[in-house]
Amino acid sequence: MTKNIMLVCSAGMSTSMLVTRMEQAAKANNLEVNIFARSASEAETIIENEKLAAILLGPQVRFMLQQFKEKVEQYHTPVAVINMSDYGMMNGEKVLQFAMEMIGGA
Repeated sequence: MTKNIMLVCSAGMSTSMLVTRMEQAAKANNLEVNIFARSASEAETIIENEKLAAILLGPQVRFMLQQFKEKVEQYHTPVAVINMSDYGMMNGEKVLQFAMEMIGGA
């Protein structure tokens, strides 16, 4: 079953590049994941309408971590902030590995 992983950021440009790198890593590792990026304002609608396996926050919105944890508490969705150096280096492989560990499928 495909797992949905949502990345949350303020605007979406750099995060969409990271999504592409994560998708490449997922394909190379034959992982069934659907990775997408949304702005923090769009994320709320997604949380209500999609079954998410994990939510990763970009370092620029890390201050929203507690807020997101509360929003998804009823769904038991893990939420974490992406490591700043992995984000800065656009290391899709490491960020994907982190997401899979959160989900429990690494």
